Amino acid sequence: MFLNFIHACIFAAIMALLLNLETATTNCSVSIAENGNLLAIKEFDSAAYSHAEQLHVFIEETLQMASLQMADIDAVAVSKGPGSYTGLRIGVSAAKGLCFALDIPLIAIPTLESMASQANDAEVNFVIPVLDARRMEVYSSVFNQDMEEIRETKAEIIDENSFQEYAAKGKVLILGNGAQKCKETLTHPNFSFDTTVVPSAKEMAMLSYKKFKENNLENVAYFEPYYLKDFILLKKKA
Repeated sequence: MFLNFIHACIFAAIMALLLNLETATTNCSVSIAENGNLLAIKEFDSAAYSHAEQLHVFIEETLQMASLQMADIDAVAVSKGPGSYTGLRIGVSAAKGLCFALDIPLIAIPTLESMASQANDAEVNFVIPVLDARRMEVYSSVFNQDMEEIRETKAEIIDENSFQEYAAKGKVLILGNGAQKCKETLTHPNFSFDTTVVPSAKEMAMLSYKKFKENNLENVAYFEPYYLKDFILLKKKA
């Protein structure tokens, strides 16, 4: 018991300045957090996907806002996907480059988990973040009230039967830029929709700090984004 107490104290005492990069969708977002507490954030959501031009500028600006140097950063966290192929490549390439140059760890945050953490309705039983893919397809995952993932990430075509097993059990919040597709198709009264949510480096702050404390790190040399490229679904012909 005493040793467990000591380990808990050491775990709680871990301090970290983390740089968080979110480029999985149209939102180019950068934040710096200390022990999970946001110090500075810079983001811009544009359909033009200007990440290549803006990401490194935003990194410099957030460092200035937090009165820090790049050498002060203890680790870099990046949104790993699913999402835009180009956006993910830009974010991961930048993160890996910084980690190599500074010899610091890389942390990967699932994009849908970060989105789910934006849910602010305490009465919701399930949170389903959805990212627009193609036609009626979305990337989705399912989380319970405790923000535990209870169904893995999938690419799926939305129809009238989608997510019905969760609506039958309680209130379901579907959020993200794929929520409009769901809203047009799903009619169960237990569904609610938030089409305004986009992945942001703000929500990455606590998630990346948790992984840092757990030493849940990536291999910088071999890490690749989570594209879900194998999931290309076609409806069967009658």
